[in-house]
Amino acid sequence: MDYYKVDYHIHTVYSDGKATPTEIIKKAAELEYDRIAITDHDNVNGLEEARIAAEALNMTVIPGIEIAVETEEKIGLHMLGYEIDPKNPELQDFLSRLIKNREERNEQLFEVLRQQGFDISVEDVEVGRNSFIGKPLIVRALLRKGLIKSEKEGFGPAALGSKACRSVKKAKPKAREAIEIIEAAGGIPVLAHPIQTRGIGRPGSEEFFENIEKIIRKLKTQGLKGLECYHPDQNEEQSSRFVEIAGKYHLHITRGSDFHGSDFAKAEKTADYR
Repeated sequence: MDYYKVDYHIHTVYSDGKATPTEIIKKAAELEYDRIAITDHDNVNGLEEARIAAEALNMTVIPGIEIAVETEEKIGLHMLGYEIDPKNPELQDFLSRLIKNREERNEQLFEVLRQQGFDISVEDVEVGRNSFIGKPLIVRALLRKGLIKSEKEGFGPAALGSKACRSVKKAKPKAREAIEIIEAAGGIPVLAHPIQTRGIGRPGSEEFFENIEKIIRKLKTQGLKGLECYHPDQNEEQSSRFVEIAGKYHLHITRGSDFHGSDFAKAEKTADYR
């Protein structure tokens, strides 16, 4: 059996990553990756730069996206879309709505942080290439201003992990709608890092796997085509369980590092392939 060196989950400066698409693709070529996917949050603005760099370096780069969604039961998930047409009108209209939802959430979030004693505003954040502001960028702004000592503290209970901050929710599209939009754009919808799903039991427990399988089974009826079985947060045993579920429901098996850093050579490893 032939194996390929791949990474289908990578973020850039066009959302909350620290490297440009060009920098990532150059490093991936040096590391002899067969193919990678750029999957920025809620936008496709980095895909043209990625396309140009991929052509110059003779790399296979899949145009992708990652979208935060929820089920009808309000269970939060992340949906990856691969091989999408970034110029698709339905996709563009959908993404415009996501941008508005994020801006409304951020306004509330900055107000809560100020109430908690953090002197910070949107002007303090170094935004991505397309003015994207996600929580990691807010944490970096807090760190840069000396208001916290580490990024871990920024996501902790005294800052973004506080009950007040966690209560500020971004309006999310339903999983079914995101799947339909990805398919309308010619793409392949894949459920990202299933182990991160909350509210369905302790991650990795039998209760968790029973419930995540129910969710995946329903998503399959809605058009889901793949499952991210290999992710740094999923150990070997958990990855194997997800592979079994993917096989049971005839879903594509994908691997992704969920890279957000500046040096792609340091992308986190996943469990071994089976």
